[in-house]
Amino acid sequence: MTDFRLISDDQWRERLSAEEYRVLRRAGTEAPHTGRYTDTETEGVYSCRACGTELFRSTEKFSAHCGWPAFFSPLAGDRVIEREDRSLPGRPRVEVLCATCDSHLGHVFTGEGYDTPTDQRYCINSICLTLEEKPIS
Repeated sequence: MTDFRLISDDQWRERLSAEEYRVLRRAGTEAPHTGRYTDTETEGVYSCRACGTELFRSTEKFSAHCGWPAFFSPLAGDRVIEREDRSLPGRPRVEVLCATCDSHLGHVFTGEGYDTPTDQRYCINSICLTLEEKPIS
């Protein structure tokens, strides 16, 4: 089993496209309304593009009209890491990372009033995900 935390930056650059590297490894953001999965309603499981860890199910995806795929909960709480992000002055956020490889996925917002079971919006960059189409029971 690969320990993704030991992969060097040079090795990540070889594994990922330049844009994937910028977002996943350097905490970048793809432009809103441009991602492959922004409006997808396909049934399946979304995995981390960097390491393949299953992160989200289509059953937790909802239309937030924010420009990025939105989920109200990860597949399991131990699949993601949430940490404080103060990269925008005066606007603290909570960053979401893959717990397996520490790749940046996006941010999670709470208390926005969405009609979801958790009142959370995991706002995830499409470029960070791979969708495996399959029935979810």
